[in-house]
Amino acid sequence: MKIAIVGSGYVGLVTGVCLADFGHDVVCIDKDQAKIGALERGEIPIYEPGLAELVKSNVASGRLSFATALATAVPAAEVVFIAVGTPSRRGDGHADLRYVYAVAREVASAVSGFTVVVTKSTVPVGTGDEVAHIIATTNAAADVAVVSNPEFLREGAAIDDFKHPDRIVVGIEDERARAVMSEVYRPLYLNKSPLMFTSRRTAELIKYAANAFLAMKITFINEMADLCEAAGGNVQEVARGMGLDNRIGSKFLHAGPGYGGSCFPKDTMALVKIAQDFGSPMRLVETTVQINDQRKRAMSRKVIAACGGDVRGKTIGVLGLTFKPNTDDMREAPSIDIIQGLLDKGARVVAYDPHGMEAAKELIETVEYVSSSYAVAEDADVLVLITEWNEFRSLDLDRLRAAMKSPVLVDLRNVYSFEEASKHGFTYFSVGRPVGAGGTLGLTQAAE
Repeated sequence: MKIAIVGSGYVGLVTGVCLADFGHDVVCIDKDQAKIGALERGEIPIYEPGLAELVKSNVASGRLSFATALATAVPAAEVVFIAVGTPSRRGDGHADLRYVYAVAREVASAVSGFTVVVTKSTVPVGTGDEVAHIIATTNAAADVAVVSNPEFLREGAAIDDFKHPDRIVVGIEDERARAVMSEVYRPLYLNKSPLMFTSRRTAELIKYAANAFLAMKITFINEMADLCEAAGGNVQEVARGMGLDNRIGSKFLHAGPGYGGSCFPKDTMALVKIAQDFGSPMRLVETTVQINDQRKRAMSRKVIAACGGDVRGKTIGVLGLTFKPNTDDMREAPSIDIIQGLLDKGARVVAYDPHGMEAAKELIETVEYVSSSYAVAEDADVLVLITEWNEFRSLDLDRLRAAMKSPVLVDLRNVYSFEEASKHGFTYFSVGRPVGAGGTLGLTQAAE
């Protein structure tokens, strides 16, 4: 099939590359000439494991190409995916749909023959209706079926998620689109991936519902971690005991400094606003957003408590900046609020991240960025592990301790154990674990 992807950011690029790898003829379109030029040279604008190799092989095969103008690819396309950003709108938290609507107008003017226009971007319920209206009013002769096909990709594992999805949700209002979308995803039939057809509005709601539920699950276990610290329980064992229940499952039950990234923060806020607009407020999601925002800053107080209550003039070494491992994405990363909280109290912060430092430099200028975990430890009063990159899981603790001014480790991802850290001479603090397991400084103590 001939497919055009409008928007070559994270979602658009991964979608385009994977569809090309399935054998489709794909053109990825973006108005950013520098980005398209880089992609044509084989330079990938984001870090995603395996993506560079897939781009190279599919460009070489002739199945994947790049363009800066819709008119070069859309007329020949059987399917056009809209994969532009829908960030939170400044001032009110609603999803900003101006890019989606602008693309819809351009697509309407360029389509030729029957075309399925697919909204891949995360959009509020009813957006597909508006896209269909825009296309119809822009070009009354356009023969188009507008479809909702939300993405469920995890950064750091996006290619595997695309090729081995739990489900593929397709929202349609025109039955002609069913056969077309079935053909788009036909290569996945071998993996027995469930292709779920539903109404367009239902598909739009499924994406927000899924992300909000996962965000609530993270927030719940973080609040359980606080209770564990206060009551002397172990949140990791609580999570395991919960996760063994098949009705609950073990994923997203890892206590930490709060969720971040490009999806959960903006999607939970957008769902709150959508629900309010429909007069059906979602109190659980509203509270989830508030708790998560507060938690990030609370983690800086935890670090300050580990330093004896005062970090002025002290050197804090930070391991990990991105919101999760295997990505260079700094959007809404907990590290931003944690570091800012430490800087506000007069600390000197030195940081290292395997792939996130260039993005971090644009957000936190007053941090000193170094080239390795061991450089972070040099003369540090405390080390704070914020992002659980694999290379942080087997650090030479003796070498770290020798480089530090004082051997204090605050592990906000529970990567290490109290026994292992203390064996190497560290005073160790973690999240949601009792005295003797690194949980001696809970949020209650940290706030005092």
